[in-house]
Amino acid sequence: MKKNSKILLIVLLVVINSCKTTKVKNEKVEKEEAKAPNIIYILADDLGYGDVQYFNPEGKIPTPNIDNMSENGVVFTDAHTSSSVCTPTRYGILTGRYNWRSKLKKHVLNGYSKGLIKQERVTIAEMLKQQGYSTAFIGKWHLGWDWTLKDENSEKINGETVDFTQPIKNGPNSHGFDYAFGFCGSLDMPPYVYVENGLPTMVPTKYTRSKGMKMWRKGLTADDFSHNDVLQDITDKAIGFIDEKAKEEKPFFLYLPLPAPHTPILPTEEFLGKSKTNIYGDFVMQVDNVVRQVREILVQKGISENTLLVFTSDNGCSPKADFKDLATYNHNPSAQFRGYKADIYEGGHRVPFIVEWPAKSLKKASFNNMICTTDFFATCADITGYKMKDTEGEDSYSMLQLITGKDDKDIREYIVHHSIDGIFAIRQGDWKLSFCPGSGGWSDPRPRDIRKNKMNLPPMQLFNLKDDIGETKNLLTEYPEKVIELKAALKKIILDGRSTPGEIQENEKSKNWFQINSIVD
Repeated sequence: MKKNSKILLIVLLVVINSCKTTKVKNEKVEKEEAKAPNIIYILADDLGYGDVQYFNPEGKIPTPNIDNMSENGVVFTDAHTSSSVCTPTRYGILTGRYNWRSKLKKHVLNGYSKGLIKQERVTIAEMLKQQGYSTAFIGKWHLGWDWTLKDENSEKINGETVDFTQPIKNGPNSHGFDYAFGFCGSLDMPPYVYVENGLPTMVPTKYTRSKGMKMWRKGLTADDFSHNDVLQDITDKAIGFIDEKAKEEKPFFLYLPLPAPHTPILPTEEFLGKSKTNIYGDFVMQVDNVVRQVREILVQKGISENTLLVFTSDNGCSPKADFKDLATYNHNPSAQFRGYKADIYEGGHRVPFIVEWPAKSLKKASFNNMICTTDFFATCADITGYKMKDTEGEDSYSMLQLITGKDDKDIREYIVHHSIDGIFAIRQGDWKLSFCPGSGGWSDPRPRDIRKNKMNLPPMQLFNLKDDIGETKNLLTEYPEKVIELKAALKKIILDGRSTPGEIQENEKSKNWFQINSIVD
């Protein structure tokens, strides 16, 4: 009897202790979930919609980690970048404003370009800092910054005129980021120099270049900058930042724009041949591995539940991936969509977009509501209770109701698309009106070929994407009233300086304003 009583007492003590442990764990989870979430935004570079298997089951490149993130979160199948190229999309993400409202009306910046974001323009990092966040940028900036020149009167900005011993100005630290580590342009644009908190980590002394799919332009390169290692260098910095901030009570925002799978296409030895396609496919798998590393450190540090993690791309896949070669493996980076990077067609700007937030978001949910990468600004404002001013996030709508499942109604009526050549398109529901006769970018028919060969094409293109997702049938002459309606809507969005409700704002003017004049005149 005594023996049984002793056993019973031990069992009771174990149960009581287990209950206490569970209670402590539950209280810890509840406390964590009550805090403002950590926010991480992973931006792939030139990753196509069809490169993620969750979005394109016919795709041949394995992306197990991005797929797992999709299974555990919310995916958006009608998500669009504000531009079909790098710089403008990044401007839109950080400001919540269409890029063509800035002085950059077409094309992209280079590694020596001056800063694009005006000092008075509030970025998402500045907004989140006001809400008590630690903020960091790690990766590819490509929004310009102001290098210090050896001679301040010099009219040229290049490797010969820049003083790499001096700090930069108007960079990430000037736009709300407490910590900043990265490089100025794309990974194929000189100078190839890391800049940490405004100061180059090393003075570049040698010139390097590469060709083919591994191409980068000839330029000054620092000894601590190895193109082959940049993707993992950036990932390591990001993991270190998360590890450090996980110890603090303060929430953090990490903006993590990757340089891959953009050129130079440089998968490390671990990934060579892994995709069983070409080296572009291998590089995509390395990007997928970055997602694995980020998600694993969040779990290890016990902060995954209340971390809002976003994964998307800055535009469609580049033709540098070699679409013809990939087709021999039955893989299409643009999936069912026409065109690719730089184009006004869907393949230029429709991208995979995933949100994982275990504490609050839906799981294994898919939405076909239209969203834009500019919508991240208003979403973060909504999450943190920030009241946006009329001069902030003029083209940003909150996605929070969709992410949490509170409401599945459309958050925006229109999206404005923009190509590398500054060509516009406007989308409303199933209808899309493009203000050009061809791609407006790099796929056929290209603008220069149309001009050179004097192709007799209609000046605009009207598509019904519900019936014609491949944009093959121009309905311009069949629905003239829809053309008039959409053109008037775009004109208003341009002239109002905003697409959201609020006071009318000014667009920045530039010498390339003529593309906009053709619409508003």
